[in-house]
Amino acid sequence: MPLHQQFSRRFIDRFMTFEPLSLIIFALMAGGIFAFLTLTGEVLEGDTHAFDEEILLALRQATDLAVPIAPSWVTHAVGDITALGGVTVLSLMTVLAVVYLLLARQTAIAIFMFLSIAGGWVVSSALKLGVARPRPDIVPHLVEVHDMSFPSGHAMLSAVTYLTLAALLSRAQQYRSTRIFLLATGILLTFMIGLSRLYLGVHYPTDVLGGWCAGAAWAAGCWLLARRFIEREPKNSISIR
Repeated sequence: MPLHQQFSRRFIDRFMTFEPLSLIIFALMAGGIFAFLTLTGEVLEGDTHAFDEEILLALRQATDLAVPIAPSWVTHAVGDITALGGVTVLSLMTVLAVVYLLLARQTAIAIFMFLSIAGGWVVSSALKLGVARPRPDIVPHLVEVHDMSFPSGHAMLSAVTYLTLAALLSRAQQYRSTRIFLLATGILLTFMIGLSRLYLGVHYPTDVLGGWCAGAAWAAGCWLLARRFIEREPKNSISIR
């Protein structure tokens, strides 16, 4: 049998042995990719401008677009939340998680996690350069920004990092409740960080949606690969007498 047919047969056999949860995650990954590509096309054609503008204006005082609609303490809190999606915090979280897995003797997952997150960051940068959408100038920015706008780096990188961390760290957990908690925490952080970029006026809503779709699809793909090809390493039991 030719090599390409052997590869195709092996891929189909592995796909057909996917359990229901894996098939659901695969469907979510495919849906995220489709949604991202569709949204990118709409953005490049300029069809989303009216929607983006309406949302950003709704978050500011009509009499002074430099002032958000919420009290000042909310603005301060949003600034703290958006920092959770910055490169410094995400890098620190990744390093700490990798060290934790290494200490837990989960070497394969630790290496895979680092490569997954690093790869997601590379993809995010490439997408920004490829689309090259300027930052919104509809309202004044409440924080300083420099790079391109679509997809939102904070939205995508937080999804890539926190969702990948949650998915892979959960593989090292014994109890279902802790696995659910980790996944819920990753989703919540990703959601709040994305919304913070809208509030600060540094991204269009479609930038954030695009970042969520791309980041979630990447994290789902990494989860599937880890689930299929990386086994949890047995923990060494040490009895102390």
